[in-house]
Amino acid sequence: MRRTRAIIGLCAAAAFFAAGCGTTEQAGGRDDSAGGGEPVTVVDSRGEEVTLDGPAKRVAATEWNGTESLVSLGVMPVGVSDVDGYGKWVGAAPLDGTAKDLGTRGEPSLDALGALDLDLVVVTDSLSEGALAQVEQIAPVVVIKGGGAPDPIGTMFENLDLIAKATGTEDAAARLRTEFDAKIAEGRAAVERAGALDDPVAFSDAYVTSGEVSIRPFAKGSLVSEVFDRIGLRNPWPMAGDPDYGLASADVEGLTQLPDVRFWYEANGSETDAYGEELRDNAIWKNLPFVRSGKVQRLPDSLWMFGGPKSMEQYVDAAIAALKA
Repeated sequence: MRRTRAIIGLCAAAAFFAAGCGTTEQAGGRDDSAGGGEPVTVVDSRGEEVTLDGPAKRVAATEWNGTESLVSLGVMPVGVSDVDGYGKWVGAAPLDGTAKDLGTRGEPSLDALGALDLDLVVVTDSLSEGALAQVEQIAPVVVIKGGGAPDPIGTMFENLDLIAKATGTEDAAARLRTEFDAKIAEGRAAVERAGALDDPVAFSDAYVTSGEVSIRPFAKGSLVSEVFDRIGLRNPWPMAGDPDYGLASADVEGLTQLPDVRFWYEANGSETDAYGEELRDNAIWKNLPFVRSGKVQRLPDSLWMFGGPKSMEQYVDAAIAALKA
């Protein structure tokens, strides 16, 4: 398929700059009534109209939020950046083993994209203009938002609906929204039964660089914290997050700003558990009120913090389980 709009200009830059951030059942396959082979026009996050000859079938994604949306909609992508990493982090929408690895999310391979006979490439708005122009010479491109503060849940569904229209899977997108709303209602009821409505929950992740622990609070406007807010858990982080993802930065001393909250964090089997390993014997860490009171919990692995509805449903389940622990 070819887009009808013209590409204006080219850039020689070959590097891609993707956001560092960016279920077990699929929502259903392609809708029988969708598209009918007729041209499909969508307006992406840039405000650009992109017209396809029909609903896209052979689709690649350069970021994991786009990949998760495709899989959840029943469209198995033929190309994915960092297939191995996606498998380790995104348990909500697993790949089937057929996707071609496009290289890193920061620098997907143009050669790999060009070999796939693509109908569509889904990228995020962090892709540089020059890199975007190069991809558009290979196949039509729709740009989705990488982050969505201050309305991350709304942005998540905007992205999903855009991809659904481009792939003719609008009915599947509607089902995903209904399932998400039901999971939120289920989660809020569970929080209320646990007597935890309005309890403060500080969610974060952390990483180790050259022996130093950097902490990333998920402040107001972050996707996971907004999901927790909808089920009745309050975000106590005092610092403001960045305008795209609602993420802040802190060190262990910064954690002293928190009172005796529930402190939940995400790690992964492929990463160092900074809280459980690096800070275990740290005097400041050991004397934090929530550490002393035993309110620190590591959530399950393979929950993608920047994903779609299926990943966020996993976070609701994880929150309910953590309240019962």
